[in-house]
Amino acid sequence: MTSTPWVDARQYDSRSARADPPDRTAADGLLTALLRQPAGQLTPSVYETGRLVTLAPWLRGHDQRLRHLVDHQRADGGWGAPEGYALVPTLSAVEALLSTLAAGRPAGVPRDELRAAARRGVAALSGWLGTALRMSVPDTPAADLIVPTLVDAVNGHLRGLDDQPDPRWLPTTAPLLLPAGMDRRRLDALRGLLAAGRPVPQKLLHALEVLGPAARHRADVVPVVGAVGASPAATAAWLGEPGGTTDPSVAYLEEAVQRHDGPVPCCTPISVFERSWVLANLARAGLRARPAPSLIAELTAALGPEGTPTGPGLPADADTTSVTLYALARAGHPVHPASLIRYEQDGHFCTWPGEDGRSVTTNAHVLEALGWHAGRSAADGDPAARRLLRLARWLREQQHPDGRWCDRWHASPYYATSCLVMALDRYAPAAVAAESVDRAVDWVVGTQRADGSWGRWSGSREETAYALHVLLGVSRPVRPGVAESARRGVAYLSATTGRQDDPPLWHDKDLYAPVLIVRSAVVAAQHLAAARPELAGPAPTGRRTLSS
Repeated sequence: MTSTPWVDARQYDSRSARADPPDRTAADGLLTALLRQPAGQLTPSVYETGRLVTLAPWLRGHDQRLRHLVDHQRADGGWGAPEGYALVPTLSAVEALLSTLAAGRPAGVPRDELRAAARRGVAALSGWLGTALRMSVPDTPAADLIVPTLVDAVNGHLRGLDDQPDPRWLPTTAPLLLPAGMDRRRLDALRGLLAAGRPVPQKLLHALEVLGPAARHRADVVPVVGAVGASPAATAAWLGEPGGTTDPSVAYLEEAVQRHDGPVPCCTPISVFERSWVLANLARAGLRARPAPSLIAELTAALGPEGTPTGPGLPADADTTSVTLYALARAGHPVHPASLIRYEQDGHFCTWPGEDGRSVTTNAHVLEALGWHAGRSAADGDPAARRLLRLARWLREQQHPDGRWCDRWHASPYYATSCLVMALDRYAPAAVAAESVDRAVDWVVGTQRADGSWGRWSGSREETAYALHVLLGVSRPVRPGVAESARRGVAYLSATTGRQDDPPLWHDKDLYAPVLIVRSAVVAAQHLAAARPELAGPAPTGRRTLSS
């Protein structure tokens, strides 16, 4: 049998816009939620919560933060996600517990519980960082600053236990070592830079807490609407003891702890990030959202000459800027993408100037923003069109041999592969993108789990949605196995409706989940599937199917 090509993406979007999409209610609900909580909805962070326990014991919700740490410890004594992702949150939680025990402050959590949790955490860290075969750390923001800082702090607490008046409750352990491949050079360089009177680089404000007491009320750090680097931990480190209840930074922290009744996320607020990603996810699936005029106005106002940042006090970045440009364009309010040009490098774009490493998903989003503009430009030889070709070729070169892509902003290759496939299929020449897209589709089909889901560590609704974006959202001819694989994936989403136990997969100082963005990815996948009724089950005899 011969393959039937997918409908072209732009034709599909136009067709869907004329119909009344079955997922319109879900999309409208997402837009309502965006306006109801304008700061954004993120899962709490063990790392950030632990830092507030140490840095701001005076802040409302202290006991709840301690309880959160104790209740979220894993059976093996660690915290957080599997593999090296556990190191940063575990170091933070252990340091917070040891700090609390050393200070002798009254706490709402029984001291024996705090000791037991700390003992298990120290044992886990000793296994990971106490031998020559040490755990390695993923490429998460500021890990090479955070980990040495916390290793030193935990080692200091362990040495100090000898001076405690009560009987020693923690077995003797060797000092923790740094993870494999990590040293203190960048942390030492930063401290040397500041000792010489240089200002803190803006991109490091998000992790200002690594400076310890030197962070307090630094004159070169100016909070934005009370926040330092859009981070509760960085803000608490800069603030120290509160100067008064009217201090904007105190108000920022009070608002941050209120959302989860004590625990806090790594980054808040995330208004532009959350809104642009939700709108873009819906638009890619052909689900034309109807955002309120105020939402469009706020996104447009956020774009300056350098683009827009994820949160207040963070530097503008190409990722948030490109998704915002794309979301506005698809909503009928295009803004010229000139702000992206400052991020251009040799064949690709940096997330921000001076970035350590490269992000394929940032570049996929840039391809979308520039591609939409170039597709509607009447000028011959438009510079954006030439950039598209260079960028598409660079993205193709980053693909792994098995067909997937991986990225520094998300733990799952299904997210990165979805971003790359959707961008290349729609905005790159077929001669450049076709073979890469086909290999990615084959990889997705070949990595499906027995229950119909997809996932790095276990099946998740979020990762299954990304896999379905790859299978259902492209205009390439159907590959072998796609129809059956897609049916099973759609059935998994249907069977797990209402489930909220997906693991946090997005990179910050530790892993987090942007709740509404994840939900929008699932809604988008369900809309793509709803446009193809043959996915609901075996097609009637004589009818053309996806595999026909």
